[in-house]
Amino acid sequence: MYKKLFFSVMLGLVVASSGVVNAKSYKLATISPDGLGWMKKFRDGTKEIAEATDGRVKFKIYPGGVQGDDYTVLRKMRIGQLHGGVMTASSLTRFFPDLQVYNLPLQFRNSDEIDFVRENMDQRIIDGLAESGMVSFNLTETGFAYILSKKPISSLDDLKNAKTWVPDGDPISAKLVQSFGISPIPLPIIDVLAGLQTGLIDTVIVPPIVAIALQWHNQVAYMTDLPVLYIYSMLAMSEKSFNSIAESDQKVVTDVFNRVFDEVDADNRIDNKKAYDALVTQGLKVITPATEDSASWREIAEVSIANLVAEGEMSQESVDLLRANLAEVRGDDAQSAP
Repeated sequence: MYKKLFFSVMLGLVVASSGVVNAKSYKLATISPDGLGWMKKFRDGTKEIAEATDGRVKFKIYPGGVQGDDYTVLRKMRIGQLHGGVMTASSLTRFFPDLQVYNLPLQFRNSDEIDFVRENMDQRIIDGLAESGMVSFNLTETGFAYILSKKPISSLDDLKNAKTWVPDGDPISAKLVQSFGISPIPLPIIDVLAGLQTGLIDTVIVPPIVAIALQWHNQVAYMTDLPVLYIYSMLAMSEKSFNSIAESDQKVVTDVFNRVFDEVDADNRIDNKKAYDALVTQGLKVITPATEDSASWREIAEVSIANLVAEGEMSQESVDLLRANLAEVRGDDAQSAP
């Protein structure tokens, strides 16, 4: 009897200790400031995962760029200091270049087009990243990016004379900006506010929600009413980190994060509209380009896209798929550009 009791106790200790051994905390970073609505949902999601896995899977979030910009986060993921991060899609082009298909300039006219294209193409992007060792969850809209500047910009000549910021370490964005005759000024995102304050840069192209969250809107006076780019983000983890989670717990993590980022995706759509209105209310002067100027910008955008394909920075297949979806949602007879 005592022998059986001894073995039962020992077995219980082994099981308990194995649960402790298998428990792990995963480090995730983002440049987004803490306190934003989506960050609360993100934190609530990590708590839900910890509870659902009985503490086997925990996440520690580093907000506000304390771990560096997106490219620094990726470097730290590579050496194991971090396990993942919420970052802009453009920072992940080294893993799947075609994910920038949504970022191509002046392709979308409205949110309905975005929704239709994403319904048909999001999974392709997620699968493309997975093939290169990066596990991502449902994509999250950051929003249409507008030109915010210290001087009015309504024409290409105005834009050429601007000191325009591009993310440091993002050669694709630099090439796209250069195609408009601009000499871009690369800076880490955490240095943009200081760059605007000192006059090193005077123009940024970002969604309104980003401008307000990072306090850039206080340093500009004009907004050009033309949705230049569509920006989106995602939570991505290295495949090695994600696969260290037990398979049953992986399903919990995936289900919770996919649901959370679907909610954030919808919230950001609403918040961006509010942010746009807030910029106008605050006093930013809205500049509407003349029809001929907008047409010129679109022509150059098409040339820049063709150059990306010719240089092997993006596949023609992805561009054609985007155009086919746009043609379908618009009811166009031909797969033409906007």
